[in-house]
Amino acid sequence: MNIDIQARNFPLTDALRQHIDRRLGFALSSRDDAIQRIRVLLSDINGPRGGADKCCHIQVVIPRLPDVVIEDTEVDLYTAIDRAAERAGRTVGRRLNRQRDRGRSGGHQRLKNTLDVSDAEGEH
Repeated sequence: MNIDIQARNFPLTDALRQHIDRRLGFALSSRDDAIQRIRVLLSDINGPRGGADKCCHIQVVIPRLPDVVIEDTEVDLYTAIDRAAERAGRTVGRRLNRQRDRGRSGGHQRLKNTLDVSDAEGEH
C-alpha cells in the first residue's frame, strides 16, 4: 500500500507514521489490490492555542472511481487518525461493493434486455 504522509505546522514523528501505517493497514488491507495510492495530511489548525484542532485528512485513490476523501478533527491527533481511517475503510468498501454490484447487474440487465427483444421478435 503506497501511503504518502505529510504534516503541517508540526514535525511528523516515527510514532505517528507507524500509527498511521498500522491503522490504515488494518482498515484497508483487504482492499489493498484496488487502491492505487493513499495520501494523509495531518495538521494542527490552531497551533499552540489548543482545542479540537488536530485534523487528519485522508485521500484514497482508486482507479476508475472518484477519490474517497475523509477528514476528521479532534482534540487528540491519534483519535482523529483512528476515526478517519475507520471511516475511510468503510467508505472504500462501500464504493468497491457498489462498483462490483453494478458490474454484475449491468451484465444481467443487458442479458435480460436481449432476451426480451428476442422474445418480442419471435411473437411476430
